[in-house]
Amino acid sequence: MLESANLAAIIPCLNEQAAIASVVRDVRSHVGRVYVVDDGSSDATAARASEAGAEVIRHPTPRGKGAALQTGCMACLTAGYTTAILLDGDGQHDPADIPAFVECARRTGSPLVVGNRMGDNAAMPAVRRFVNAWMSRRLSEIASQSLPDSQCGFRLMDLRVWSALGLKAANFEIESEVLLAFAGAGHRVEFVPIKVIYGAERSKINPLIDTIRWFRWLRSRTSHKPEE
Repeated sequence: MLESANLAAIIPCLNEQAAIASVVRDVRSHVGRVYVVDDGSSDATAARASEAGAEVIRHPTPRGKGAALQTGCMACLTAGYTTAILLDGDGQHDPADIPAFVECARRTGSPLVVGNRMGDNAAMPAVRRFVNAWMSRRLSEIASQSLPDSQCGFRLMDLRVWSALGLKAANFEIESEVLLAFAGAGHRVEFVPIKVIYGAERSKINPLIDTIRWFRWLRSRTSHKPEE
């Protein structure tokens, strides 16, 4: 049975010194260990995370969210953790929602449980609502299952399944790649409602560059569908 002591948290960060300590402290009550992957921050993110009780892994220069998650997942597996909670370090994900992910994983046996903000998304900026809804519809069609909030980075993931999938995305397209990889391997992806939190934080997504990357990734994913 999945217990908090057997669960780790992975928090990829880039310049999140304002929020990371609070996030780490709140997450620690739900998991056995917190890994913060500082993706080349130029501020005091690493120091604040360490002071709050996280184990910090630092990339000397920014390599992207996907690369930071890969680093965190490998660290968890090496330490003996087989399940991890993934969440952002800017305060947009409420650690109080973690038990809902655990309960869903226990109940359904799904190796991937994703947060769903779309049921009550009035606080989400209009552009993000539109883009997320469009991407989610497109990915749902490809995966042949409903993926209502494909861009949410708040997730519970079985690291043994992840390690067998050979994921390579280094940037924000990692959220989509994980969904299609799990679905393509025959796994049902489950979703749980979570709080929608938006404050003064600035998104690390570059609207132009990351959108181009996402479409390039999608084209490569659909132009040569692997054999089942």
